[in-house]
Amino acid sequence: MSSANKEDIPDIDNSEQRSFIKSYRSLGDAEEGTLRFFERDANQKRYYSVHGDDAHYIAHQIYKTTSVIKYWGGEDGLATTNIGSQATESFLRDALLNKQLKVEIWTSNRGSWQLSRKASPGNLQEVEDLLFLNSNMSTSPVVMAVKLGNSTDSKMVGVSFSDANVKEIGVSEFIDNELYSNFESLVIQLGVKECIIPQNDAGKDYEMIKLKGVLERCKIVVTERRRGDYNTKDIEQDLNRLLEGEISITALPEYEMKNAMASCACLLKYLSLLEDESNFKHYKLKNHDLSQYMRLDASALNALNLMPSPQEGSNKTMSLYGLLNKCKTAQGSRLLVQWLKQPLLNIQEIHRRQDLLEMFYENTELRQSAQEDHLKTVPDLHRLAKRFQKGIATLQDVVRVYQVVIRLPALITCLEAQEPEDENKAKLLIDTYTSNIDDYSNKLTKLQDLVETTIDLDAVANHEFIIKPDFDPDLQEIREKITNTSNQIDTEHRRVGSKLGLDTEKKLKLERHSMYGYCFRVTRTDASAIRNKPEFIEYSTQKNGAYFATNRMKELGNLWSDLSKKYDRRQSDLVKEVITIVATYGPVLELLGGVLAHLDVIVSLAHVSIMAPTPYVRPQVYESGDIVLRDSRHPCLEMQDDVVFIPNDIEMIKDKSEFQIITGPNMGGKSTFIRQTGVIALLAQIGCFVPCSEASIGIFDCILARVGAGDSQLKGVSTFMAEMLETATILKTATPNSLIIIDELGRGTSTYDGFGLAWAISEHIATKIRAFCLFATHFHELTALAETVQHVKNLNVAVHMGDNGASLTLLYKVMEGVCDQSFGIHVAELAHFPASVVRLAKRKAAELEDVDPVDSHHVKKQATAETEV
Repeated sequence: MSSANKEDIPDIDNSEQRSFIKSYRSLGDAEEGTLRFFERDANQKRYYSVHGDDAHYIAHQIYKTTSVIKYWGGEDGLATTNIGSQATESFLRDALLNKQLKVEIWTSNRGSWQLSRKASPGNLQEVEDLLFLNSNMSTSPVVMAVKLGNSTDSKMVGVSFSDANVKEIGVSEFIDNELYSNFESLVIQLGVKECIIPQNDAGKDYEMIKLKGVLERCKIVVTERRRGDYNTKDIEQDLNRLLEGEISITALPEYEMKNAMASCACLLKYLSLLEDESNFKHYKLKNHDLSQYMRLDASALNALNLMPSPQEGSNKTMSLYGLLNKCKTAQGSRLLVQWLKQPLLNIQEIHRRQDLLEMFYENTELRQSAQEDHLKTVPDLHRLAKRFQKGIATLQDVVRVYQVVIRLPALITCLEAQEPEDENKAKLLIDTYTSNIDDYSNKLTKLQDLVETTIDLDAVANHEFIIKPDFDPDLQEIREKITNTSNQIDTEHRRVGSKLGLDTEKKLKLERHSMYGYCFRVTRTDASAIRNKPEFIEYSTQKNGAYFATNRMKELGNLWSDLSKKYDRRQSDLVKEVITIVATYGPVLELLGGVLAHLDVIVSLAHVSIMAPTPYVRPQVYESGDIVLRDSRHPCLEMQDDVVFIPNDIEMIKDKSEFQIITGPNMGGKSTFIRQTGVIALLAQIGCFVPCSEASIGIFDCILARVGAGDSQLKGVSTFMAEMLETATILKTATPNSLIIIDELGRGTSTYDGFGLAWAISEHIATKIRAFCLFATHFHELTALAETVQHVKNLNVAVHMGDNGASLTLLYKVMEGVCDQSFGIHVAELAHFPASVVRLAKRKAAELEDVDPVDSHHVKKQATAETEV
């Protein structure tokens, strides 16, 4: 059973149970995909209860047993499971960030239950401080609203999105095709966690059904809102209140995006941004240009294994993000996610990132010092700035900011000491990091002075965060009075000890009791010394002794208590003043956080590139051109335990070998070969080095993929239909500058239908689209396409057959030419199928080949004739 059940959670009496059941049932059903938690308090400990179906879900997810479920109101009553606060917070993090659930937290006010907090994967604002106080938030909770235009001629899509971490509202408006592939690319680029769409009344809006299908394929939580929420009547004044600067929104070109503005109105209402005055004049508006980044769809995201899956567990190198994320800061980890989903199309920016990475790649001392001595200690400055802005920061947060500020000069010195000899690279390092950090450090000097003047830094070493007594005359005066009173209490302690003849160290204890305040305690044995003496005021006798005081001690104790309260009030006033001043540095802290995040990602990529089993190399990246990779490897697979990776060359030359058909046995490495090409192309366009001995790559506008055979049966989509939807997206969106990866197309239907589709799709890509394409297949007849299209090239993964074909050895080496066998039965033998099954399989396969052989020459002639027609 989970340790969550070990927390001391009391039972609730029957009358309270009955009262709660009545209240609970009056709430009605929660929105689909929403868990309700009821916050409770007992013995000064917070815990939560969940009820009904939620109780069963929590029992299985946290405790792994139904034995923790109790039934309030009898066996047929309300199912209930209690959870401790720590277990709840841990579960909620996972539920919101990974399981795509929504959450409501209810609290009781004089017996009446009220919704106090709610959260969804894209809107964590109300629970951030509950869930991420002691842990980093390495993902960005981006929430988007979308509205479709009314035009019948074209599909106009308007969106608005927000990432509360960076105080930005983004808008975009664009024309899309009937598959909404541009919209799919946008949500992937932005890493959207939740999308708000207008309610589809009675399911009549066919376009909204298609849009919802795209979101579900991308595993994005869908929230429906009333169409009235998209009303733009107040959008002008609302944005003018939120956006920084004095320029009216009506003067900006974004205001003309009518569908995007309608989406923005819905988004502001959903996030309740206007209800929190601390948001006013703190937001920026940006127009997201879909065309400035490589486009990726959900299929490519899965094919390239870009982000971790829930199954990845502790093996962090199974996904590209897990492999590359050696970031030391939360903001760095978030930026890395953004880079992976937004590969660059701008060659100057790619070269700039490569130059920066190369400096840290070549200079071990600079790289290690930046990571271990400087970045490792940097907190999440974006979240800290937000806490100050919302007015919930503490003196501890001030100290955390101060500790960053005082370390900046050492980071600047580190960067300056290791500047490269190449003047251009040295200037790039200065312009990107050194000068910016130095500028922000200078702007934060007064903050440093403020902290050193006001906060007792000696007390911080004992985890005590207070204002220095000598900072404020009133505070100092009260402190002196408290000290004087404490001395008089000590004097009274010694006097009473002397009068009773008791040792003040061992026999007569001076204590601060929660009920009696300052008082004395003697053992029960010595209690007779104070009995029947009017000078002593007896309080109580307990197991650990007798408590008493004198009139003088009572006066001094009350005085000390009053002074302490006065001191705390003055402390609190001064703390508020300090926090208010530090909050004005929020914009500088966010800018500093952005620079340090950029540095963190570059250093992380350099670390992975140099520390790989075989170090990565800097690829030559061109505006457009061929792919030439020498000794290329899959970066994630080569890191797996017990794997000796066999590298392969990849050459895709325009007009010569831009379309490649790869045949060979199952498990021979076809899928790895085509996927590693996509991964290397993506790495090159985020500015990273690549796992090759030599690399030359042109920039791709998108990577499109059709791999795997994943059913979506719960959504009513078969394997074959899912395959066709993904392929349709490829045919609709690919350009001559795209990279297409297709693995085993046509497996989900009959052999002849599958082959016919595979041939038609291949020929269309090869002759009409002319994109770079890697096509792995078991349809060996497809290799005949190379005889009719000159830039189609056939490759195969090599195998070694033993004597008489009795054994099969997979060599994982890609060679030119055609493999005319699939070796499926041999692979079945490797899986230890029963010998009788293998013999029958071989006999039936031979019979089918004899009955209906497929003549590749006939296929070629027929395809040519159809093309001519």
